[in-house]
Amino acid sequence: MSTFTDTSLTRVAIFASGAGSNARKIIEYFQGHPQIIIALVVCNKPGAGVLNIAADFSIPVLTIEKERFFRGDAYLPDLQKAGIGFIVLAGFLWKIPSALITAYSGHMLNIHPALLPKYGGKGMYGNFVHEAVIAAGEKESGITIHLVDGEYDHGGTLFQATCEVVPDDTPATLARRIHELEHLHFAPVIEKTILSLPGVNR
Repeated sequence: MSTFTDTSLTRVAIFASGAGSNARKIIEYFQGHPQIIIALVVCNKPGAGVLNIAADFSIPVLTIEKERFFRGDAYLPDLQKAGIGFIVLAGFLWKIPSALITAYSGHMLNIHPALLPKYGGKGMYGNFVHEAVIAAGEKESGITIHLVDGEYDHGGTLFQATCEVVPDDTPATLARRIHELEHLHFAPVIEKTILSLPGVNR
């Protein structure tokens, strides 16, 4: 069953688990966009900072719980009812169930704070990634924006950007430079990807 219909407006859901700095940048980028709207924020953590950001921009929130997400209907009916045509994972820490991967095949992006295929996979997120990069003596790190499939950090890569790892870096200092890359590039790549989809009026 297809989730998508031809439309001049693509409705996007942002899935996030934490403070939501990437979500804020994405929401700001698409304010007033003629073809793309951030229509929903999906969060698995009550009290997460991203919920305040959603409230600031009057964006509806769907709070999800583990049992239904993984062993129920994966909230697919809720997403379809909201007319969601594209999903963005912006610091969302749960693995995506197969039902959503199937329904949104080619219509779901994730951002990872390293240069995949290095430093990806289960448990590799946030400072765990930066600690591993520094411990390995890497000279550069960066971001990877990729399609989502059934494995962690595995779908087709759409975009990478790099930054230097300097000798006195800590996970915190490296994270700041990675965040700058994320905030600069994620929203434009989302836009380019959505506008390249079949059925989206350009």
